[in-house]
Amino acid sequence: MPNGLIQEDSLRVHPDGAALALTLPWYRSLWLSSVSTIAVTIDGVELPSERLRFELDGRSYGIDELPDQSETLWYLQKHPLLVIARDEPVVLGEVHRVDVAADLRLPYMQIAPGQDGGPGIYVPNIVRQSLDLTVTDGPAAPPAMVAADAPPPPATEEDPFRLGLTLYSASAEFRAGWFDFDGLLDRVADLGIGPGIEIVASQVLPTYPVVSDDFLRTWRAAFDRHGFVASSFGANLDMGRRRHRDMTPDEEFEFSELMFHGAKKLGFPLVRIQSAKPDLLRRLLPVAERLELKLAYEIHAPLGPNAEPILAVRETYAELDSPLLGFVADFSSTMHAMSPTLLRGVQRAGLDDDALETLQQIWATDATMRERQEEFIGYLRGRGFDPGRLGSFAHLAFNMHGHVAPAEWADIMPQIMHVHAKFYDIDEAGQEPAIDYPELVRVFVEGGYRGFWSSEWEGHAFAELGEVDPLLLVRRQHDLIRASMRSASVAG
Repeated sequence: MPNGLIQEDSLRVHPDGAALALTLPWYRSLWLSSVSTIAVTIDGVELPSERLRFELDGRSYGIDELPDQSETLWYLQKHPLLVIARDEPVVLGEVHRVDVAADLRLPYMQIAPGQDGGPGIYVPNIVRQSLDLTVTDGPAAPPAMVAADAPPPPATEEDPFRLGLTLYSASAEFRAGWFDFDGLLDRVADLGIGPGIEIVASQVLPTYPVVSDDFLRTWRAAFDRHGFVASSFGANLDMGRRRHRDMTPDEEFEFSELMFHGAKKLGFPLVRIQSAKPDLLRRLLPVAERLELKLAYEIHAPLGPNAEPILAVRETYAELDSPLLGFVADFSSTMHAMSPTLLRGVQRAGLDDDALETLQQIWATDATMRERQEEFIGYLRGRGFDPGRLGSFAHLAFNMHGHVAPAEWADIMPQIMHVHAKFYDIDEAGQEPAIDYPELVRVFVEGGYRGFWSSEWEGHAFAELGEVDPLLLVRRQHDLIRASMRSASVAG
């Protein structure tokens, strides 16, 4: 999912001169306060910010007003207009060079908390785009979808795991409007994927963080139609929603409690939590008990079950001693190689064969994520290559690809409540080339795990929209998992 605000069909006719239909440059909805600034240049002429207006849901904002809109949600499927005042309006069919520069921040990805009541530091999202755009009067039509070759084999009582997916796997297609929510679930059912359905609440709820009655009706109708089962409700904690300060402890609790009630309303048995702060968990546990919800903290690359931050969470769990507390195991932590999808992405960004080889050699070392990242960036600069050309890839290459041994999951197996069966590619032999699925299946079968394996294709972080059909890949990954777990069960 390229990190862009504009696409090939973004430039539109408009009575004020021109408009750009914007796409949210992330995989989930963000508060409008996440946008720090947007600048536009057309045909080499930079436009003053006073000539730009941001229009969303019938309201218009100046660029300097956006950071104050902490109560306004930019929903993932909304494509607001950036209206451009021009003396000469653009004409349908014309081609113009459009440059867009925008700075955003991700309000749930805190680098450091604020001091003395001030705002914390958050992961930035920097957008720099230059495209030749043809003026249109509306969005392009989505492509036709391809059917699966054959229906999947039926699940059996002997299968140790139940299969499903997180709808996050189709982030780019959902963001682009190729599916509405109903259509996405219909596509999942048509491919024989399921029965487990996992969501990232901030991605699919139009009224995030609230589950509306309208969404509930859509949800129940789709589940009744297809026989789906709710598996995991992904909750974020938007600490940096307000620009001038972080959430207070009371606001953290209230925001989390609100999503817990939404999870219960939709029938989820488990919430994937983002924060395991001891004081927050102490306050949330009674809520989870009343709602009969399990709370599972995600272990994600570059960390593994025995990394220091996870050991701290394990100590908190031991202190609280509740059967409702556990973990989500994300297989990004246990990769034996870098994904081909990532390597193709950085190659498109300009890395040659020597740089690709060096990237993989640095990744395979035992240095910390930050040390490996800094070594690679230093290597690029030493060759006169601007790391900025890689966008977020120079960070994501290490942050999203961990190389902990799969056997480490056995150390916390009784506390694993849900699995993110992360993957990036399925090769011609039906295998994930960077993640050893047969070995992971063996570890989990022997460890006695009997919950959901929720397929999570994260290749959209590196692939172009339309490069692959992620749901067809999920279907192929299900075939791999089925074959692996049935072989492991027979061997056992």
